[in-house]
Amino acid sequence: MTVPSDLAGEQYCYLTTRGRVTGRPHRIEIWFALDGSTLYLLSGGRDRSDWVKNLQATPEVTVEVGPRTFSARARVVEEPDEDERADYQAQLKEAQDALSDNKIRRRLFGRPRGLAPHGAARCRGPA
Repeated sequence: MTVPSDLAGEQYCYLTTRGRVTGRPHRIEIWFALDGSTLYLLSGGRDRSDWVKNLQATPEVTVEVGPRTFSARARVVEEPDEDERADYQAQLKEAQDALSDNKIRRRLFGRPRGLAPHGAARCRGPA
């Protein structure tokens, strides 16, 4: 299923992972970029981030974008071509957010490869 394009204008989504230790739901607000049915999420803490560790242990997640909720299977992006596509989508989203706000909210500076991996969640449909 493709996430409706009108949701691409949302600035944040909510990602719910299953805690790898407790098994309880863990919900975070996180910035995202959309490419078809794939949401790219950026982990500033690399694989030290709890949400990344959680999705590596249990890849089934829930993603809320605007008023819609989707079931998804998440993974860490490791393919160089997809990593470049994720970077491109992130920069495009940043520019769109800046234009919609009529100001630049934050600037993207190039990042060295491997510094902050992207996470990807392919949405399957309403949960």
